[in-house]
Amino acid sequence: MSTQSKAVLITGASSGIGEATAIHLARAGHQVLAGARRTERLSDLAGRLRADGADLRTTHLDVTDPDSVHAFAATGTELFGRVDVLVNNAGVMPLSLVEDLRVDEWNQMIDVNIRGVLHGIAAVLPGMRERGSGHIVNVASVSGLRVDPTAAVYSATKFAVRAISEGLRQESRDVRVTVVCPGFTRTELTHQGGDAAVQQAARAATDELAIPPSAIARAIAFAVDQPADVDVSELVVRPTAQG
Repeated sequence: MSTQSKAVLITGASSGIGEATAIHLARAGHQVLAGARRTERLSDLAGRLRADGADLRTTHLDVTDPDSVHAFAATGTELFGRVDVLVNNAGVMPLSLVEDLRVDEWNQMIDVNIRGVLHGIAAVLPGMRERGSGHIVNVASVSGLRVDPTAAVYSATKFAVRAISEGLRQESRDVRVTVVCPGFTRTELTHQGGDAAVQQAARAATDELAIPPSAIARAIAFAVDQPADVDVSELVVRPTAQG
């Protein structure tokens, strides 16, 4: 059990890092509300955790819709009395060359990866400011530290997440802000959209190098479990073998 149980909201919790983080924090004794569009997966996850003696609440969430995100935060407040931690995890990664002009996929990445993060911040920050405490964890990527061919737009969105996180951190004296940058991690990010050959190459690299999403969940838990006067500002977690 955690030394202090916190009320935690997690976006994009139906798979990958979001799912692993929900599992880890719920088992550690935190009160967790998991949100995603694929509610059937959330229901399955909640059932598995209940069988293990952990409690997880779930709800539908579309991070591209501000009303949906505000309802998510309101549900967390109604269930737990407050929101201590928001984990902005939802993201998409349809990789392709810029010259392919996949404009709809560019807009999808902007909507989910950037606007989704901002919607989450807007939904919880006023309450955290009013209480004088809170913690926002934004999941970026090592692609927010460097740019590779086929990942230009994805990288741009993750550079933006890091910029938003750092700006919010500097504005804050009572709300903690952490940005987590995973390297190759076994998730479903390469399973949808993008150039087929590029996505297949990314999946092959993931199969060869990737760490489990539980590794990122442990890093997030480390930041969450620090005392209120300690802000773990940035964590980069990648496979040892990743260049």
